[in-house]
Amino acid sequence: MTFWDFFWLMISFLLYVSYLVVLFLIVKDIFADSTRTGWSKAVWVLVLIFLPVFGGLAYLIAFGQSMSLRQAARRDVAKEDFDDYVRRTAGTNQAEQIAQAKTLMDDGALTADEFAAVKERVLRQQ
Repeated sequence: MTFWDFFWLMISFLLYVSYLVVLFLIVKDIFADSTRTGWSKAVWVLVLIFLPVFGGLAYLIAFGQSMSLRQAARRDVAKEDFDDYVRRTAGTNQAEQIAQAKTLMDDGALTADEFAAVKERVLRQQ
């Protein structure tokens, strides 16, 4: 195998993998789109199976913009979910910890000395 044979083999492999990535993204988008009926999804999948290059180009031309909008919406929802998770699992700030200790002291669960110790420990953490 010459250098150029190997070179074109690598280029062909790269193009083939790129094509497969685009094809799977299109199939993922077809099934993720809730506005389409089942029959239209089936037709698009059949077009992609029997006319893969033409079907892929036709889908990207027809639905490329809405495909990117749906992907951006999914990304925004995932970011909001992650931010909400971080807010729920992150520790409370100093003022909230002192307020919780004060509530416990008012309810009689903590003495004044214990409240002072909690307050001192929280303020020392900074």
